[in-house]
Amino acid sequence: MCTALLTQGGQNSPLPTLLLFGGMAALFYFLLIRPQNKARKAMQERLSKLKAGDEVLLSGGLYATIDRVEDNNIYIKLGSNLVKARRNAVVALATEPAPEQN
Repeated sequence: MCTALLTQGGQNSPLPTLLLFGGMAALFYFLLIRPQNKARKAMQERLSKLKAGDEVLLSGGLYATIDRVEDNNIYIKLGSNLVKARRNAVVALATEPAPEQN
């Protein structure tokens, strides 16, 4: 009797489940992935425009002035010292406003 009741039940449509997962995927894309990709592209663009004389903030928290720029490396002045660093070590230009926190 019990098995008869289980097998007689109608089949549920997979459409609501697919819509739920599709909606969650769209939500993740628009709230997480897309803004992160936009920020990454903007940072890559800023890094490609670095030039001598720019004041930058490095990932270690140091402020420095760019002396010269090569392919993937930059030479920066820290006080009276000239230091070689990767271009990716630059977090922000020191003259640009800080990004807004929501």
